[in-house]
Amino acid sequence: MAEITEVPSPFCGIGTDDLNIQVDGVALKVVKNGCAINTPAFEQVITDTLPRVEGKEVSLEVAVAKAAVLLKDTNQPLIGGCATDVNGMRALLALADRSGAVVDNMSFTGARNNFLALQDSGWMNTTLAEIKNRCDLLLVVGTDLESFSPRFFERYLWNEESMFLDDTSKREVIYLGKAPSGEASTSPNGQKAKVFECANADLPEVVAVLRALVKGNPIRVDFVGGIAVTDLQSIADKLKAATYSVVTWAAGALAFSQAELTVQTISEMVKDLNNRNTRSSGFPLGGKEGDQTANQVCGWTTGYPARTRFSSGYPEYDPYLNDANVLLANGEADTLVWVQAFNAKAVPPITTLPTIVVGRSGMTFTQEPDVFIPVGTPGIDHAGHAYRMDNVVAIRLKKLRESGLPSTFDVLNAIEQAL
Repeated sequence: MAEITEVPSPFCGIGTDDLNIQVDGVALKVVKNGCAINTPAFEQVITDTLPRVEGKEVSLEVAVAKAAVLLKDTNQPLIGGCATDVNGMRALLALADRSGAVVDNMSFTGARNNFLALQDSGWMNTTLAEIKNRCDLLLVVGTDLESFSPRFFERYLWNEESMFLDDTSKREVIYLGKAPSGEASTSPNGQKAKVFECANADLPEVVAVLRALVKGNPIRVDFVGGIAVTDLQSIADKLKAATYSVVTWAAGALAFSQAELTVQTISEMVKDLNNRNTRSSGFPLGGKEGDQTANQVCGWTTGYPARTRFSSGYPEYDPYLNDANVLLANGEADTLVWVQAFNAKAVPPITTLPTIVVGRSGMTFTQEPDVFIPVGTPGIDHAGHAYRMDNVVAIRLKKLRESGLPSTFDVLNAIEQAL
């Protein structure tokens, strides 16, 4: 039994790197600095060590050969999930290029809200380090940040030392739309976050009015989405008075039609706030289960994020037509490859298509795939790199144990070579 300190996590999105993990053979136990996301992800037990073909255990070589046979004569394969590390994503894209597949990250529907706003008008966003050292006002829009990232406040808002703030406990937190689920947003001196709740469907109007108030435009109603305009005016005044405000949101939580327009409104409001006296930045949340990693690697490899098609011999990006769920529903795909090295509960959608799953050990299926190859988890079973939510840091993941499981890179590269 050994204890490994300063372990980085690929699961929480914020680049937590201070976990202490006890290793006993292949069993792991988080003994320090765990959270509701990291602890169960690290402590999940290994239940599968051998690949399966049609439900029967086989060698890795047999499973790879079968996967290659299923892919060889396809007209439109689909590679979904895309939850892996940098090297795994590189191998995934090489396989997509070789087989002419469509690549779609499972979190892309939410991320699309961000990409469409970025593509249309751009944005001014910040990093976790800037939040830690500069932010004096945090506005959380439409998401429960404590559930999304349990240690965000501890690590980046209530930190004891800051380069440009004398007392981080004086930072102010405002929730707009959804209330926090716990007390993490309460400052060390007991100051609670201000909460202005509204229904998810009312956020577009609420955010639009808030931006209008920031710009000084008159509003001729008293309430918007159940929130008093005077309360929204107070938020606008605080944003304009802050030295460095940060507005954060989770695009996947904005579950309403044309949510990209709300992201754009937030981004444009941030631009409006920047002047001689005030600095403001946006901060989109993400980074879980390799979603940022998938889009980063796809971006520098092809020039596009995920939802990219390789069937024409070159990458073609379309955030709507290359949606995995649409391709499956319309019968356009004829083989599904599902890659998920982080979360054993994130199984592929049920389909009648030939299905190849390259996934974390412990997956249970309602419908057994044609091929299941259990792989090691980056940051547990092998070293690797994964991007955190601000996209500027690739976390260096450690190998914690000897499980004998191959990496996603090894498996996908072997399938590509077999083709």
